[in-house]
Amino acid sequence: MTTTPHSVQPVAATSRTTMIALIALTFSTGLIDAVSFISLGHVFTANMTGNIVLLGFAVGGATGLSAARSGVSLLAFMAGALFGGMINVRHSGWTQMRLLKRAIVIEAVLLLMATIFAGSAGTKTEISPSLTYGLIILLALAMGARNAVVRKLAVPDLTTTVLTLTVTGIASDSSLAGGANPRWKSRVTAVITMFAGAAAGAMFLRYGVFVPLGASCLMLLAVLAWMAAMGPDDAQLRSERA
Repeated sequence: MTTTPHSVQPVAATSRTTMIALIALTFSTGLIDAVSFISLGHVFTANMTGNIVLLGFAVGGATGLSAARSGVSLLAFMAGALFGGMINVRHSGWTQMRLLKRAIVIEAVLLLMATIFAGSAGTKTEISPSLTYGLIILLALAMGARNAVVRKLAVPDLTTTVLTLTVTGIASDSSLAGGANPRWKSRVTAVITMFAGAAAGAMFLRYGVFVPLGASCLMLLAVLAWMAAMGPDDAQLRSERA
């Protein structure tokens, strides 16, 4: 029985390089959601759980929120995820690192565009409504595409955008609950990393909306350069030798 190329699964082994790259993306999430929530009108572009809750609040009549902004973010995120899903299917035989590199390149390009648009605002903090929606769309597209690929990788406790299950695992699998504390280091690292990214994003916003966006873009480019310098991961080498 033969299989089609689309039925081939990427190598499941997770390399150290991939893990570190996912941690960097988690920090980037904190930067990006700091921008979207603080400067784009209380909307999330990476955390869709929070965004859907905010959308419900806005529909329910809560002040200071915008159903239009949250709705646009949700739709753009889904469009990005659709694109990311197409990448997963078209390149289903790729290794984890190769898929992740492609996702990071796409995200870096969209973040660069967002940084340029934010820098064109002319002021440090005030941006026009049209530019606000443009930034929401670009950021949500980037996050959707990244999430689709990261979901395909299925690395435990490193989704890069959602921490609910990670925090639950820290407590429910702890020795206090009678558990064995599995993967506690990666779980705690993910929580601390996103916290640090959000705090850094809030501080960077003092100097302009484009600053945390530019910092996130530069960090992604640095991660790409580092991944390229590291060469093929062990899983890819095993696959090529098989």
